[in-house]
Amino acid sequence: MLILTLLICFALTIAITPLVKRFAFAVGATDKPEDRKVHSKIMPRLGGLAIYIGFITGYLILRPEDQYALPIIIGSGVILLTGMADDIFQLSAKWKFVGQIAAALIVVLGGVKINFINVPFFDTELKFGLLSIPITILWIVGITNAINFIDGLDGLAAGVCTIGLATIGFMAMLKGDIFVMTLAMIVLVSSLGFLYYNFHPAKIFMGDTGSLFLGYIISVLALLGFKNVTMVSLVIPFIILGVPISDTFFAILRRYKNKSPLSAPDKSHLHHCLLRAGFSHKQTVIIIYAMAAMFSLAAIIFSMSTVWGGLILLTILLFAIEWFIESIGLVNSNYQPLIKFVKARTSKK
Repeated sequence: MLILTLLICFALTIAITPLVKRFAFAVGATDKPEDRKVHSKIMPRLGGLAIYIGFITGYLILRPEDQYALPIIIGSGVILLTGMADDIFQLSAKWKFVGQIAAALIVVLGGVKINFINVPFFDTELKFGLLSIPITILWIVGITNAINFIDGLDGLAAGVCTIGLATIGFMAMLKGDIFVMTLAMIVLVSSLGFLYYNFHPAKIFMGDTGSLFLGYIISVLALLGFKNVTMVSLVIPFIILGVPISDTFFAILRRYKNKSPLSAPDKSHLHHCLLRAGFSHKQTVIIIYAMAAMFSLAAIIFSMSTVWGGLILLTILLFAIEWFIESIGLVNSNYQPLIKFVKARTSKK
């Protein structure tokens, strides 16, 4: 039944995306070219509505049972409406934030919270108490915005989210968590169906409707899969979502350094840096896919390693991120070392 449902969700998303494209033009949910964007013509957004329709159809067919199911569905509806309103009416950052907080609060009040973690080496339990509510909300809103930040190239957010969902679903299967695995797989195939139209050259953008929904559902599923565990295990969702989290972190650093508002857009995100470095649109997206896949593989290895092994792997990852960031100039403008390295290798072939 699961395989059949996944095929239905995939086919439905492919079939309905052209209709969503027409709807986007009809309601004025379009993205006009401007200086900080890479597309050169008016594009329909709102494509995330097709992903959501695929997701909700799969959920209604399978109806996976879990105490958190209803809050997640209600919260996803709130975040969907927030994204649609922004795609159509261009909401201010304040009202988008209100919608994200509301969606996060729904699942938190429904019981999805990081209540405690077990601290390694000290054999003690760190309870968060009332702080569990703001900590959980911060995680959900943070990841939601992280996915929103990387949605800057054709197929980028949809592909990175698909890789993250595949990892979350696989690890949930290993743990026997059928609910998280089922939801992750439904969203995954719906994202793949949309990616058929969204990969470069894109025919439609997912818009905030898609990036906010995907960020929200991924943050909640990652939380369900790894909450109330050891501090080391809690690092796993951070590794899975390493690309959007690191990109967002350095965006915050840049804006703090430049004394700009956190919501201020710029052209210094990871994908912008790779494009300026001379990579094509497709090459940039594929490079970031590869990075996301490496983070996901590291997360799987991390989950199966000992505490010391996990810490060693984490240290290696941090050094690799540091080298990569300095090479492409994600904070500064010097991205020559990586470019010279890549072009030297490719020119020999």
